[in-house]
Amino acid sequence: MSQNPRLAGIVDVDGASYEWEVRREPQWSETEGWQGMTIALLQQDSQRGALLEFPPPKRLLKGLQRGRLQVNDAILSRGIRAALLAGWEPASRGKTMWFSVDADGN
Repeated sequence: MSQNPRLAGIVDVDGASYEWEVRREPQWSETEGWQGMTIALLQQDSQRGALLEFPPPKRLLKGLQRGRLQVNDAILSRGIRAALLAGWEPASRGKTMWFSVDADGN
């Protein structure tokens, strides 16, 4: 069985399909310190995307080694719902919207 984590896929939320992909894994920034993972979202057949920014994993803040990130459909579904509640309208036109979520996607 493969141990490769998923870096892109499609998730169904409330009857709509959303394409997602990992845009940035946690990384160190000289100016901002640790930055969390960022996931790009786009509802199929729509125009306006969204970016979900997760906090850096606690293990990195404690100085421990990096581990592979685990993204599952439940976390993505909660993140998509949180973005929609915060005002993301996938069918509208405009720039990609940024949303900060917690480690569980809320």
